[in-house]
Amino acid sequence: MTKIHLFAIPAAALYLLVPATLATPAQAADGPTDAQIVGIVLAADQIDIDYGKIALAKSKNKGVREFAQRMITDHSAVQQSVIGLAAKLGVSGESSPTSEGLKQGSVEITAQLHKLTGKEFDKFYITNEVNYHATVTGAVDGVLIPNAQNAELKAALQGAQPLFLKHLEHARTLQSGSQAMGGMKHSK
Repeated sequence: MTKIHLFAIPAAALYLLVPATLATPAQAADGPTDAQIVGIVLAADQIDIDYGKIALAKSKNKGVREFAQRMITDHSAVQQSVIGLAAKLGVSGESSPTSEGLKQGSVEITAQLHKLTGKEFDKFYITNEVNYHATVTGAVDGVLIPNAQNAELKAALQGAQPLFLKHLEHARTLQSGSQAMGGMKHSK
């Protein structure tokens, strides 16, 4: 049986984001800049788009495939919106320890996704999506929104948060359904 590291990305992201989350207002200046926030959002979106593409290629489970397509569609739209807003504001996405940590963590998750098949793949993919979206929604509320200096960027983050929360709820529903059934059902 393959050993699965379910918390690689969330743990990496949380370690990078927690200090900023716990910062006092005087320390908030140490949080990410608007350019870094753009970089974090773009990295997080691209990672989930890539995971969704892998799931579409590998899963035979209708619910997983529908969820993966939703992730590709929604995160591509958010990504395009952020690129447009950044261009309007004259801001380029900038690398930060958080965006680099997300990218680095995704390498291990991606490798695991490529290794697994069938129900193991589906279970790992959905569990990772629950963890990933829980981390992202926490970071948006606790770090990105409080540190966004530009009002339009802050409003865009606040506007996207309900979508990310909906993704989390959808992933949790799939996850609880798979546990209740003793595993995910696959179409033939």
